[in-house]
This record gives sequence, structure tokens and C-alpha cells, in this order.
Amino acid sequence: MSLTDSVKNKAIELGFDLVAVTDASPIDSRQVELLNKWLASGFAGQMKYMHRNLDKRMNPAKLVENAQSVIVVGLSYKPPRQNQPDAAAPTGRVASYAQYEDYHPFIKTRLRKLTDFVGSPAVRGHTFKICVDSSPVAERALAARAGLGFIGRNHMLINPVLGPQTFLGEIITTVKLQYDQPTYCHSERSEESPPSVAVNCSTCTKCIDACPTGALRADGQLDANNCINYLTIEHKGTMPSELAEKIGDRLFGCDECVLACPYQQKASVCRNKEFKFYRDRAALSLQQILDMNERDFEAAFADSVIKRVGLASLKRNARICLANI
Repeated sequence: MSLTDSVKNKAIELGFDLVAVTDASPIDSRQVELLNKWLASGFAGQMKYMHRNLDKRMNPAKLVENAQSVIVVGLSYKPPRQNQPDAAAPTGRVASYAQYEDYHPFIKTRLRKLTDFVGSPAVRGHTFKICVDSSPVAERALAARAGLGFIGRNHMLINPVLGPQTFLGEIITTVKLQYDQPTYCHSERSEESPPSVAVNCSTCTKCIDACPTGALRADGQLDANNCINYLTIEHKGTMPSELAEKIGDRLFGCDECVLACPYQQKASVCRNKEFKFYRDRAALSLQQILDMNERDFEAAFADSVIKRVGLASLKRNARICLANI
């Protein structure tokens, strides 16, 4: 068995649903052009970090000297079907991915085990860098190049089996592995795209139609300034009233473009039993949020991505939800 096959088997053993390998060359020029156009249009909103380290974001070899390979893994986070509880008090909805424990340390811990496996005596002296949202990496472009799926109109990586609800993680390494090939088409396939299976969004626009604020534009762009996921998590300060009204009861994040995707509807739920799921986080009491102090907030969300928004912004979101309800 080759080292590449052994690495893939180990990744599955560690609980990942997907694994593939691509080279460490820059992402293709079409993706670079789209990213630059998106940034120039001001669609990144207050996310200033998106403008930094563009050379590294577009070229993984800038993060690891003499990098040869990028191991890309995927972990499904489609939650199990739940009955909506009869809440005695108003509640705010929480996006699916935030109903689990914080995926950053969960994935990083397993990627460290994978690097220990790859870094056996046979390849001692090589360099590895683990990336889970913490480094400027165009992870969806790399995942698509590795053959894990295609980038859909909702700007998510869509795997035809797992759908768009998939966390990604990467290991950039100087170890030379066998590369996988792109398997699926992009939604907007160009003449330069490599031959691939005809699986993509085709003429489907369900995600665009489902977006409550029109953040998913008909021209294919995503305007984060209007995206509920961005507004409830990344945006600081007062929210424009016309957008606040469209947030409805969404306290943290938004799933509408994902839930509308036909691939998501056909996908199976998360199978990793070690990835802790909190059923009671699907809908949170708005009054309890408003009554929280910093200590309460840290205790309630110590192992959740919800903590990244901060108590002040979460309370702002709760007030908006209450007003809308």
C-alpha cells in the first residue's frame, strides 16, 4: 500500500468523511480573478482580514517552504432531524454548524494525529502545517481541485453525497504524495476547466431564491454586507434596520441557502459519534441571552463557535429577534 493510500485510510479511521490530496501550486487564475473582483466590489464588508495575506491565500506554498502536497479532509455536520420544541418563551434560531461542539479544535486534534502518522520515520524531517480557518487558505478552491466536490452558487463546497454541510481542514506538507484530480464541475464552468463529471448546480437557483436578504446575487456574487450569517456574526455595531427586519428569529448564522440545496436534502446526517451535538442549541431563549453576564456567556458557550461573536453582539442579535417576533 502506498503512503498516500495509508494516509487516506488513516484519515477515515480518524473520523473524517472525505479525504483527498492536491498539489501545493497556486489556485487557478479564474479563482484568483473572482476573489480579487469580490474584494474590489466591497462585498467583504468589515472582514478586513480577507484583504490581508492574499499571496498566501492564493498559494499554499507561501505558507510552507518547499510545500509539495495539500491533504484536504471533510467532515459532515448535517444535524439529525429534530422536532421543533414548544417553547414557552421566544427563542432564536442557531445555524446547524453551531449546534455542534467547536469544530476548530475537534478537526485540529485529528489532523495532528494524521500528521504524526504521515511523519513516520520514513519521512522524518518534513514540514507540516495544519489549517482549520486559522490560516489564509482558499480551502474550497483546494478541496474542489482535490476532487472533493464543486463550489456551488451558494459559494459552499458541495459534495454530491454529503451536500454543502461539510467542514474542511488541510495539512500543507513538504511530503510528496499522489495527487487526486478534480472530479466535479464548477457551477460556472469555463473552457479552461479540466474534464470532469457533469455534476453541478446546472440551472438550479434554489439557494438564490431562498436567501432572505438577496445576499446571493443573480450575477453569482455573494454580498456579505447583506448576508445574515455575516450580519449576526462578523458585523460589529448597529445593523441597518431594513436588514434587521429580514433577520427574523435568526440569532446566530443562517442556513437558508444550504437547506434549499437539493444535495443537502439528499445527504445523510453526520455519522461521527465523537463530534458532540447539542440538541438544545438549535433554538436559544432570547431572554436568557439578554440576562447573561460575561461569566454566564463563557460558561454556556465555552466549547461552541457561538463564543466568537461575543456577548454584546449576541445580545444585539437577541434584541433584533425579539423585535421581529
